[in-house]
Amino acid sequence: MQGLDFEGVPDETTILKFRHLLEKHELSKALFDEMTAVLTERGLLLRQGTIVDATLIAAPPSTKNRTKSSDPEIKQTRKGNQWYFGMKAHIGADAASGCVHSAEMTSANVHDSVATDALLYGEEEIAFGDSAYASNERSLEADRTEADVVWATPFKRKKGQALTDEQRRINRLTSSFRSKVEHVRVVKRQFGYTRTRYRGLYKNNQQIFCQLTLANIYIMREQLA
Repeated sequence: MQGLDFEGVPDETTILKFRHLLEKHELSKALFDEMTAVLTERGLLLRQGTIVDATLIAAPPSTKNRTKSSDPEIKQTRKGNQWYFGMKAHIGADAASGCVHSAEMTSANVHDSVATDALLYGEEEIAFGDSAYASNERSLEADRTEADVVWATPFKRKKGQALTDEQRRINRLTSSFRSKVEHVRVVKRQFGYTRTRYRGLYKNNQQIFCQLTLANIYIMREQLA
């Protein structure tokens, strides 16, 4: 291609060996943890609040392979009236910067709220989540001690009752905080990662940790420069 210098670029075999090295020693997760440590040291992760979120990543449902079967570790889930076959990336992001500080990957049929505890620092004062995380225990009206995290999940309209003006105002406010999570836009749109690349959860987990590490660098590129 004109204008591009490929001198010194590793060949496909070298890249494959490097990927296998990352997988074997779980170095993708180690790199992710190291990047979050760097962001924390530089004051870019404040640990005062966390936004939890989950995003679906499609997987090929095709059975045109040697085993004549789809990936046994990947399941389908229903969202609205649409069925999705794939996996789910559960994300914990810093409420101030939007950078991801924790992640848990599962098959798509695992409910968003299942991985919640693994996504929190344990030190934050407040946690934001969409309606998938709402429960009697996770709401602004829940009983709690001073040490408990305050959960800001959307107020839901009860049957036969409308939301109050105050509840609608709070819903708009908490929604503006949740919108700070940019990992989906960066990973899916900037990096083009919309489908799993490999069979099995483990290899795809390692790939997603790499993507999230790069997304954090991209989001914080000006502050890290």
